Amino acid sequence: MLAELEELQSAALAELAAAVDSEAVESWRIAYLGSKGRLKGMMPQLKTVSKEDKPAVGKRLNEVKVALEQGFESRKAEVAGSGVTSGPQVDVTQPGANLPEGRRHVLSRTIDEIVDIFGRMGFTTAAGPEVEDEWHNFTALNIPAGHPARDPIDNFFMGEQEGSRTLLRTQTSTVQIRTLEKQKPPVRIIACGRVYRPDTHDATHYSMFHQVEGLCVDRGISMVDLKTTLFQFARAYFGPEAEVRMRPSFFPFTEPSAEVDMKMKIKGEWQWIEIGGCGMVDPNVLEAVGVDPEEFTGFAFGLGIERVAMRKYGISDIRWLYENDVRFLNQF
Repeated sequence: MLAELEELQSAALAELAAAVDSEAVESWRIAYLGSKGRLKGMMPQLKTVSKEDKPAVGKRLNEVKVALEQGFESRKAEVAGSGVTSGPQVDVTQPGANLPEGRRHVLSRTIDEIVDIFGRMGFTTAAGPEVEDEWHNFTALNIPAGHPARDPIDNFFMGEQEGSRTLLRTQTSTVQIRTLEKQKPPVRIIACGRVYRPDTHDATHYSMFHQVEGLCVDRGISMVDLKTTLFQFARAYFGPEAEVRMRPSFFPFTEPSAEVDMKMKIKGEWQWIEIGGCGMVDPNVLEAVGVDPEEFTGFAFGLGIERVAMRKYGISDIRWLYENDVRFLNQF
């Protein structure tokens, strides 16, 4: 067995010296030092060695193992330092591949444009959590217990926390409550964000969509200020010929309330399109956050960002905005 070990070491080191790249060196390691390698394969032969010779053979087996391991580490470093690698070589003088130019999603661009327009009118941005409690999503917005808007079929309720159910917010109006809790009038903010309602998906409905909430609270604020703000936004975003009209409606958190229509050009024709809701902040909402409705008044509006983007860019199906089809997104 001593002679076999000498022959193994000699043959192994000769093969290792002939390995010219990292792949060949690794193959050598597997062949000689691996769990099923030739060196491991000799260990069972120790059983056949006589008791007197076993110490010498065991010592020599260990010496061969150390010699091969040291030879492997040395050769691996030499090959790595030489720059020799397996596989095709790279010509660093060749021009690189042209990667497609990235761009912002059409909804992100729309949000940026909306924030910029209202920013020029003096509105600052505000944000709030998407997981809300019932007080901020309903009670503080003058939506009483038992109101149909609280029905589980119309909300994504998630559980209970500190005695109140939590849910994915159904409107960005929750941000006006959180803002007025921390900041007393004058307040002029917009809040853009995701809202959630369990709607069946079709060309105009989705269970997750985006809203922009506007709020202005100060002394002497009236419906004139509200319509002027929406009119200026329509002209800035849809063009100088855009118009705004307000149709009487009802929302628990505004009084009086109105639906907002904007006249815009779609496929070369001017059309009236419903874009959101608005109204004067209900006195009960102001009282809920500690603002005196006898001293301050305010207006609020909520616009659907998907609706704005779809009307401006001629998109006929809201689902296309979330399918991440590059062929569609590259158009904008």
